[in-house]
Amino acid sequence: MAGEFELIARITEGLTVGDDVVLSVGDDAAVLRPTGDTVVTTDILVENVHFKRQWSPARAVGRKAVAVNVSDVEAMGARPSAVVVALAVPKDLDQRWVEEFEAGVKEECATAGVSLVGGDLSSSAQIVACVTAIGDLEGRAPITRAGAREGDVVAVCGRLGWSGSGLVVLQRGFGSPKDLVSEHLTPTVPYGQGVAASDLGATAMLDISDGLLADLGHICESSGVGIDVDTSLVEIPDAVARVAAATGKDALGLVLTGGEDHALAATFPATAALPEGWRRIGAVTAGDRVTVDGRPWDGAAGWDHFG
Repeated sequence: MAGEFELIARITEGLTVGDDVVLSVGDDAAVLRPTGDTVVTTDILVENVHFKRQWSPARAVGRKAVAVNVSDVEAMGARPSAVVVALAVPKDLDQRWVEEFEAGVKEECATAGVSLVGGDLSSSAQIVACVTAIGDLEGRAPITRAGAREGDVVAVCGRLGWSGSGLVVLQRGFGSPKDLVSEHLTPTVPYGQGVAASDLGATAMLDISDGLLADLGHICESSGVGIDVDTSLVEIPDAVARVAAATGKDALGLVLTGGEDHALAATFPATAALPEGWRRIGAVTAGDRVTVDGRPWDGAAGWDHFG
């Protein structure tokens, strides 16, 4: 592998940045010029915890590292602006892996509309990628988890159950349906929809990383409300249903608890129009927990790293 600084130079060559970037890579820190309050979030991908090299090409890991972070910026109702990426890899790792990882980072940055403005490179026993994402509220108030009110509708935007189903497929040693596997390796974040939801009056919002029911539970806890999911409004994609039938899984369970969807869930006043691409799945109720068709959910609600 090339030396650290030579490799950094290769990675950062030819970067393009947005208008709000005053100073990009090449100094001790980047400089941004936001127009409103700044949103900052960070997430980490650890080899054999969040991805496996035998499943995930380096480019997919790079894309995922950006996507899961920018999704959190979207969930606050902010415009994603920039990311910094720290990568630690084994010393004997093929340099092409690092180059493909960074190609994936740049590809997802272009899709998300964010600038790569810096980062770090180090050695470690296994691959670890840590990304910090920065967003600009542009004068809007942040959409937190604490604003849901009884009577609001609950809506989602994005793909539910695809990633979890893709993981089930991979764990059984298969590579298809390819759409589901691809979604697990690189989530399709509904970029731009966080601002759209904010502009149409969303009262609470988050991204769905641990599973729909588990994450809606965070809104319940923060807002002091209950949420009831109406399964007659929940879409079960054909590919998810086929995987469930072939593996003995519950298709509805994959959609409600699968995790790593990185779709958005939000609550809106009952009188508000939903943004295009959003679909209603339930309502905010009196209470303090998530129910499904008026009853408690029997089983795990989603992923817990320490559960």
